[in-house]
Amino acid sequence: MSKQIERHDISDELYIYLQDNSERWYARIKVAGKWRSKATKQKEKEKAIGMAYRIQMEYEFMVDRDLLISSKRFRDVAEKAISTMQEALDNETGALSYKTYIQVLRKYHIPFFDRIYITSIDSEKLREFGKWRVEQFQRTPAKSTLLNHNAAMQLVFKEAVDQKWMLAAQVPALSAKGVESQRRAHFSPEEYNKAFDSVFQLEQNSPREKTRQIRELLMDYMEFAVNTGIRPGTEMESLTWGNIHIDTNEHNIIFYITVTKGKTIKHTGTREVVCRDEIFSSIQTLRERFPNRKPTDKLFRLADGSETRELGKAFDKALNEEDLKVSPHGVRTLYSLRHTYITWQLLTGVSMEVLAKQCGTSVSMIEQHYSHVTPKMYSKELSGVDLGKEITKAKAKKTSGMKQNNARLSELFKEWQVSYKRRGCI
Repeated sequence: MSKQIERHDISDELYIYLQDNSERWYARIKVAGKWRSKATKQKEKEKAIGMAYRIQMEYEFMVDRDLLISSKRFRDVAEKAISTMQEALDNETGALSYKTYIQVLRKYHIPFFDRIYITSIDSEKLREFGKWRVEQFQRTPAKSTLLNHNAAMQLVFKEAVDQKWMLAAQVPALSAKGVESQRRAHFSPEEYNKAFDSVFQLEQNSPREKTRQIRELLMDYMEFAVNTGIRPGTEMESLTWGNIHIDTNEHNIIFYITVTKGKTIKHTGTREVVCRDEIFSSIQTLRERFPNRKPTDKLFRLADGSETRELGKAFDKALNEEDLKVSPHGVRTLYSLRHTYITWQLLTGVSMEVLAKQCGTSVSMIEQHYSHVTPKMYSKELSGVDLGKEITKAKAKKTSGMKQNNARLSELFKEWQVSYKRRGCI
């Protein structure tokens, strides 16, 4: 606890003092019958006295206009803001980003600002926080990270203003000068094939049955992610058999998936995702694995019906086996399969507007992270040379189902449609 080591009286209602934990003077002012303290930010005594007079005049001005407030410590205000956000989340009225804001406030802002008065946080204190944060990250945070931190901090300031613990004019400006967003790590068709083969080999050589089932499921999970653009994580893992629909168009069959849960559903609503035809083999093998499936059953589960959180770990092992974990644009994860889907689709000429709707994101996000793909989309026009070469399609899973002729496939799809009408899922 800090201790006062020197004091200089200016009047009966005003004095300045030094504490053992700072070289700068503080002002102590009696206003409206109550003593208040505020930092003068001055090291020299005479300058501190001048600043103390100025602070006293500001307080008297606020008293005359009934603007004087009782400030609160940052921790108390932040906890109140967190409580407000959590209540909104519990009532399903809050933004999903509130979860992130709560996390960053608890991990960064509260530990640093702690017992500092909310009204004492200025640009200088924010710069100190910025330096400390870099030390915690051990790197300069990305701009997107800083925007999240700033949004969380703004909610704390808003809470303080709403509760009359600070004035709107006292809210400092926040900076978001971070590292610009980088390209998203994805797979080339050849790399994806290598990763898929690696998982296949691991599945064939699994030491335990459950491990084999996890790797078997991973292959289907990969095929769904890279052929739909659905986000690995909540979006993928919330899919049920009832979310898969089929439609026929002349001699073709089209698969649709209804995405009902995930990162942006609250704002965009459920969306219908059109699947690439390469997804057929995975749907077929999943049907064979779960003959007694119901519409409400989760799609990605083990043979015994249980769910697993080991897919990411199994995927990492497969990537490390082929030296694919690290790419020139960052570390690859299951989420890289979504980036792969977007990149491949852009290269085939699918418009950003269509992709944005398909993937539940914005055109600006695609432009920001995938702008490097755009020149390649127009390689023929830009180079004046037609190479006559299409992008290699990712290979489908090695199953007997892909070797059936068109007549058999037509009969199979009819069977699936009958199943859909009978049980509510394909």
